[in-house]
Amino acid sequence: MAGIYIHIPFCKQACHYCDFHFSTSLSKKDEMISAIQKELFLRKSELSETTIETIYFGGGTPSMLSLEEIQAILKTVYENYKVSHNPEITLEANPDDLTEIKIKELAASPINRLSIGIQSFFEEHLQAMNRAHVAEEAKKCLELATHYFDNITIDLMYGVPNMTIEQWKTNLETAFSFGINHISSYALTVEPKTALEKFIRQGKYPNVSEEEALAHFTILVEETEKQGFIHYEISNFGKPNYFSKHNTSYWKGATYIGIGPGAHSFQKTMRSWNVSNNPLYIKSIKENNLPSTTENLSLDDQYNEYVMTGLRTIWGISLVYIQQEFGGSYVDHTLHIAKTHLQEKTISQEAIFIKTTQKGKFLCDGIASDFFRI
Repeated sequence: MAGIYIHIPFCKQACHYCDFHFSTSLSKKDEMISAIQKELFLRKSELSETTIETIYFGGGTPSMLSLEEIQAILKTVYENYKVSHNPEITLEANPDDLTEIKIKELAASPINRLSIGIQSFFEEHLQAMNRAHVAEEAKKCLELATHYFDNITIDLMYGVPNMTIEQWKTNLETAFSFGINHISSYALTVEPKTALEKFIRQGKYPNVSEEEALAHFTILVEETEKQGFIHYEISNFGKPNYFSKHNTSYWKGATYIGIGPGAHSFQKTMRSWNVSNNPLYIKSIKENNLPSTTENLSLDDQYNEYVMTGLRTIWGISLVYIQQEFGGSYVDHTLHIAKTHLQEKTISQEAIFIKTTQKGKFLCDGIASDFFRI
């Protein structure tokens, strides 16, 4: 089992918090799509022995592509890879792109899951983030999309300065009112070299508050549980049978390849990433060169990766798996580090599994780093 991630590096405008690779110029869009198709062809041998279960169009804003462009990329995937009978095919989309015509087209295509970047249903938050859509478009697109798609996830952002508890609850209630079956929700983080970081430094925007983010997170966990969602990964909440298969494969250490500029790939003992530069990416692919950097993972690296992803999920980490893959010394190390966190009740041990508790979930990245072998 493996997945393919396809990075579409174009956006209408730059969100103030975003540090992903994208361009607001579409002048090289045709060349980029050809390059993505060619990279898929050049790398087909990497997954020749396995079946593709998930295909994910991320970005950037993949919904800026026409249906014909999406179909052309998918055709290249099907021609060069062994794809399962019913793969999960996700398209990330922004509300302002999802007209009724576009949604109908997508529903008639092989795309069977939409990931819609809502972030908030309040105008002031959207403006502060510099989102391309307005609140009314967010609601309108969900009204339309839920008529044509059953498998929809939306992104909501919490910990946003000036977002009150009441507004956060309203965001969640609005999402529930559309019958959404999956929510991905992230705390606003201040990434280096983003517009947000600059505005905070200049005193033009309030800094994010960890206290507020924790209050929002606690409400998020409580309210989604009441609605029948399962909190299966730190930032992801799904109704039964609606977990993201693609993202779950990341957290469970499955193989995936990332196609397009800035895209990352992972196999058990190796990770690689493409150059985050559109002209350089296109030029390299035209010359039949893969513009990527590869890192071979040591046993410690592989263990760290397993712990970091596993502790974020409801499945946790398995002492039996650690014994089989890494050896007894890694089990001893894991149990030694676990003692303090067990006392602090930030993790629990159930037979062979170690998992984060409700108390530990918000602190998950810090807990995982305590386990790292360096």
